[in-house]
Amino acid sequence: MNQQYSSALLERAVDEFAKLPGIGRKTAMRLVLHMLRLDTDKVDTFSQAISTLRHEVNYCRVCHNISDEDICQICSNPSRVSSQICVVENIQDVMAIEQTQQYRGLYHVLGGVISPMDGVGPSELEIASLVDRVSQGGVEEVILALSSTMEGDTTNFFISRKLAKYPEVKLTVLARGMSINDELQYTDEVTLGRSLVNRVPFSA
Repeated sequence: MNQQYSSALLERAVDEFAKLPGIGRKTAMRLVLHMLRLDTDKVDTFSQAISTLRHEVNYCRVCHNISDEDICQICSNPSRVSSQICVVENIQDVMAIEQTQQYRGLYHVLGGVISPMDGVGPSELEIASLVDRVSQGGVEEVILALSSTMEGDTTNFFISRKLAKYPEVKLTVLARGMSINDELQYTDEVTLGRSLVNRVPFSA
């Protein structure tokens, strides 16, 4: 046991919290000590919520967004505009766009972007399922809402080539209100909202 810890249980808890992204050992220690100060029932509720999330959470079989059911609340909402599909990199991007309250269409979560340096190719992403959704008809616009990075632009281009066989579907991208290399989830709501509303036709 490390000399700075008086308890092996404490050390183990700190080790586990420190594995979380963005959490250093000092922050992990503060979190663990905070948990120790809570009533045991509150700690049990916390740990149960995390365990239940990991074991029971689903991913929407249509858009791949996180969901409690087989189909997420957005895809199953009859008031959403089903003719629009907004393509995003991850679940955080869906949350960011929803917070702008400027979009009422559907989504498609790719699960990443094409990045050969990281070993991520098109087959690792939900691109084939996007093409399948478009092929079923009823889609008038696909909004490519990926981050303005080299990987995002590469993914946009690849998707545009895959959807070229559907000329009736309009391809658009976010207006460049965001800086190059900006990620959607870190863009403020006003800027993201304007970029979405003022989206422009995609050009390779």
